[in-house]
Amino acid sequence: MDHHGGNKAPVLNDSVPVRHPGRWISALVILGLLALMIQSVVTNTNFRWDVVGTYILDTKVVQGVGWTLLLTVASMVIAIVLAILLAVMRQSDNPVLRYTAWLWVWFFRGTPVYTQLVFWGLVAVLYPKISAGVPFGPELFSVDTNTVITALVAAILGLGLNESAYLAEIFRAGLKSVDKGQTEAAEALGMSNAKIMWRIILPQAMRIIVPPTGNETIGMLKTTSLVLAVPFTLDLTFATNALANRIYLPVPLLIVAAIWYLVITSLLMVGQHYIEAYYGKGVDNLAPAVINPAAAKASAAMAPSAAAEPSLMMDDPEDEAK
Repeated sequence: MDHHGGNKAPVLNDSVPVRHPGRWISALVILGLLALMIQSVVTNTNFRWDVVGTYILDTKVVQGVGWTLLLTVASMVIAIVLAILLAVMRQSDNPVLRYTAWLWVWFFRGTPVYTQLVFWGLVAVLYPKISAGVPFGPELFSVDTNTVITALVAAILGLGLNESAYLAEIFRAGLKSVDKGQTEAAEALGMSNAKIMWRIILPQAMRIIVPPTGNETIGMLKTTSLVLAVPFTLDLTFATNALANRIYLPVPLLIVAAIWYLVITSLLMVGQHYIEAYYGKGVDNLAPAVINPAAAKASAAMAPSAAAEPSLMMDDPEDEAK
């Protein structure tokens, strides 16, 4: 090589980035269609955006949002608790528990949620009183069904019980994803079954359980629009429909409901993202796993150092002969 700069070092690999003109063309087409759609929606006076702005924060609408959130949260809490119980029962060695859980899932998944809500609305007709006592003997106490199972309670029970059947299968899939060796190792350490489930199995299964459960929660948010079957008439969908019928303008009130559902769904998706990141630490590369400093120090102390490797390698007589 010429030190005076006369000759240059040869280029061994002059890579040229691969061009993708199709990506730019498809992006331009999509952006163009999106711009046309936005222009059409914004400039079309039939959407009545002035009415949307008037009712987006209406008292009845905001109250409907609150009732919808209450229905969603309460129903999902009931569904999650029942789903965990049903998933454990499906894996039980007891055939009675297994088949009972299977029948529960079969029934609530096999009938429409609207039909179930209608039956919950008619429960006071079917059973006017809720009583308890000795079978074929005296009655200890009784209470009117309407005082216990109100429209709100009926809506929550109808949604929660139906959702528990779907979540039970999701939870069962998550529990089955954990290797059986984890349970065997925990049993060898003398841990109880309840502690094994709570401390070993569930934390690992949550990585599989959280994403579909988040989807079911978002689905539940929109399923609350069916509680009119009970009838429960305070949710967001009923509130916007009532306003639309009063002013004879259904489209802007549908837009109001859609905006609120999109806002709530977006918040739920953000929460789901952080929950997934928490349970995916060290696995999904979404967040680094937490390392115990004491454990890392102990591991480093027990591991052979680089300086000790030659002496360890010379322990073999064949190596010494060489």
